[in-house]
Amino acid sequence: MQSSKTPKQPLQGHQTDLSAWRKGGRVDPEKSVQNHQTPNSQENDRQQDSLEQALCYFEKVQDCVSLRKNSILQKHLATVKSIALQRGLPPEGFDVLLNVALSGKFADTVNTCLLKSLVPASVIPESSIISSVSWLCIGKCSSNIQLLFFKWLITVFDFIDHKEQIHALYGFFFSFLQDEKMCPYVCHLLYLLTRKENVRPFRIRRLLDLQTKMGMQSHLQALLSLYKLFCPELVTITLPGKMKTYFKNCEGPWKAAINSIRRRSQSNSPLSQPLFLGTAQPQSRKRKWNTQLLIPASSTNRNILEQNREKNLIDLYSTNKSFPVEQLQTFPQLLQNIHRLEFPSQMGSVLTNPLLLHYMNCIKDESVYLRLNYWTGQTLQEECPWCVADNQYEDEFKDFLETVYKAQCFLQEGFSSCEEFLYKSLPLWDGVSCRSQILRLVSWIPLSSFSEMKSHLYDPLAQLFFTSSLYFKCSVLESLKELLQNWLNWHVIHLDSACDSQVCSLNTTLSGLVNMVAELIQFVGWISTVALRLENNTTFLLYFILDFYETVCDTYLRHSLPLLIMPPAGVFYPALLSMDSVSLNQLCYIMYRYRTNLVAAKENEQSKKKILQFKFSSQTYQEYNQYITAMVGCLWTSTAFQNDTHPQGLRMDEELLKKTAVQEFKSSFNIVYHPAMMGYAVLFLQQAWPDDTTFNFSLIKGKKWNWYLEYLYAQGLKGLKLFIESSINRVSQASHSKAGNTQE
Repeated sequence: MQSSKTPKQPLQGHQTDLSAWRKGGRVDPEKSVQNHQTPNSQENDRQQDSLEQALCYFEKVQDCVSLRKNSILQKHLATVKSIALQRGLPPEGFDVLLNVALSGKFADTVNTCLLKSLVPASVIPESSIISSVSWLCIGKCSSNIQLLFFKWLITVFDFIDHKEQIHALYGFFFSFLQDEKMCPYVCHLLYLLTRKENVRPFRIRRLLDLQTKMGMQSHLQALLSLYKLFCPELVTITLPGKMKTYFKNCEGPWKAAINSIRRRSQSNSPLSQPLFLGTAQPQSRKRKWNTQLLIPASSTNRNILEQNREKNLIDLYSTNKSFPVEQLQTFPQLLQNIHRLEFPSQMGSVLTNPLLLHYMNCIKDESVYLRLNYWTGQTLQEECPWCVADNQYEDEFKDFLETVYKAQCFLQEGFSSCEEFLYKSLPLWDGVSCRSQILRLVSWIPLSSFSEMKSHLYDPLAQLFFTSSLYFKCSVLESLKELLQNWLNWHVIHLDSACDSQVCSLNTTLSGLVNMVAELIQFVGWISTVALRLENNTTFLLYFILDFYETVCDTYLRHSLPLLIMPPAGVFYPALLSMDSVSLNQLCYIMYRYRTNLVAAKENEQSKKKILQFKFSSQTYQEYNQYITAMVGCLWTSTAFQNDTHPQGLRMDEELLKKTAVQEFKSSFNIVYHPAMMGYAVLFLQQAWPDDTTFNFSLIKGKKWNWYLEYLYAQGLKGLKLFIESSINRVSQASHSKAGNTQE
């Protein structure tokens, strides 16, 4: 045991670091020589001396000491606990306290108190972990203390300065799986440590035996899933493909204490001062999960690392050793070392590093995605303000959500951990906290089964949608439009792939994708219809609804998806009868694109082409024809009230129309008299007959009608132009003949 420990050094040899700790982790070279005798610095010096006395006491204790009636032990124990919870312990304190807590010199009450006081102020030396693990070989500490040690090790894993020697103890940690009580926490630790070289057949057999003995435990499934990603040929059993919460949060005071210390700190800790990657990086924030967004140096001795930087780079380029990510600064370095790059244990640091995100896009290492999803899921669950009681740090959580969203945009792929978080948190969400960030995350939900999306996404979102403001409704529609766009883009990217890993894991066939997209479109159609009634067909809301259907109308040609769904009547007719020309013009463009897609589908069906071959339902063509009849009847032939055949359309008996006392009711909605177009008609009359002040709209007919059309086109109503020229034979034929004469 002694040979595995590093030689102990007196505390005085670490005076520089302890001085930095005394000042809260901040070292100012210009002011370090000055002696500030402020009340605050005097208190710091007093705490410094008390901590050194306590550490010296615990280091020198030899025999078993009882806590009862031992005032000296009680005093030093209270000192360590108070300082640890208030400011955190310096790196030098962990070796002493871990050794005494695991050596069995004290009762479990004292050892428990010491372990719960191990709150880092900056980093934890790896040598302290190795030294403490050696005590587990002797077995002098109880199983409860061992269990508490593993919980602590998992909690502070990201604060350990580097982990090469800890990785070498993988087999030793694996042996603790036989303890049923410790098994979940050992699996958690192994999950954080596992590399491809750690996956061995005998370990897989051991995990399978434990699964047979204990049943389908989530922690065993987690480790087996990671093993299967590294070596699928060795793990042949079928495992649940969907990400879920594999590990429970470790009970203990450490996370709360760490967060409290970070909030009170006025300066960056050594962990928050990484070797920056490439260009300037933002300063690390105070919370632990934000600290992990930056990659820490792999050694606490920064000076030695800087001195050997050039030599290390030369050695790394010339050998097969793994390339440390803290030295990755340029894109050429990434290209030259892409096959021997080792990701940091702090997976959160990947989110803010473009080079590592490029690596994820290039390599498609599923173990990296699994680790990142695990870390992100744990962080989202622990920090969500409306899921965790007394969490008042919404602004920091908002920044974190923004970081996750930007990483998903960079990768063009949604995280399954975010999907899981949204499914759990949306039923509890008030629609106000972090609104923008939550709705952005919704736009990147990966493809999954409809039953899950309906109960976990659509239902809670609909409740908020109907009871919230107009602006919230528009934000939700914009988010769902982006979700649809991302799904369609994903389909285009993977169209030629024989079997994409995500497709296989989700069991998503083409028909499954079509069903998912169809359900989303139908859901948006339903909430849009209700919202227009609630908001009195407001133009602002109608714009976002029609913007969604601009994506829907081109799913066949633009995104190669054999699907076309018409908007519901509750959306179509408010747009057709809108008093705003923008909405009418937008509807005309949408109907033009529907026609283009349906014609292409019909031609492919008749020519029996294999590409994009799909037979649309006759109901789709029937509904489109009903809408076109209504539009042409309104805008052109003035027969909408007679010819509209849609069940929810404009058809009305002539006797009923006469009772309205509206003169020329037949032409009420053509391109001259339509409420959305009447303003253009007035301006046209002013230009064509400047001396006429009667505004006689009946003058716009014959040749003047064609002039009026050209005037409308010149005003930017391109959607109206495309619709009329594609759907009305008279103008379409005239345009073609005019084009033919020009060519001749």
